Amino acid sequence: QVRLVESGGGLVQAGDSLRLSCTVSGGSFDTYNMGWFRQAPGKERELVAAITWTGGATVYGRSVSGRFTISKDDAENTVYLQMNSLKPEDTAVYYCAADEGLLSDPYGEDEYDYWGQGTQVTVSS
Repeated sequence: QVRLVESGGGLVQAGDSLRLSCTVSGGSFDTYNMGWFRQAPGKERELVAAITWTGGATVYGRSVSGRFTISKDDAENTVYLQMNSLKPEDTAVYYCAADEGLLSDPYGEDEYDYWGQGTQVTVSS
């Protein structure tokens, strides 16, 4: 059974940085494309960032491009999301997701096979 566990969320002030981690167990992490999504209250879940299984390609949501960085460590079975220059509008529950396939549409939730439970990020102004 594949399990994804996020950590690193919390309450920070605008302009601060935070790093989220997602550790995968029970599967073949080094073959998974990985994504971070977020969902704010009253809004749809949206892609924040995604990375291919090789780590050779990344995509970012428009609102976070230039501020957030996704990376993966196959030795640790972990994907990271480094979040810099945080804004109140970044407040959301952040979810980690894994894709076993070709990730033809990294922005599509249906592409991903496994999901974590989420971690809350709150940015105060």
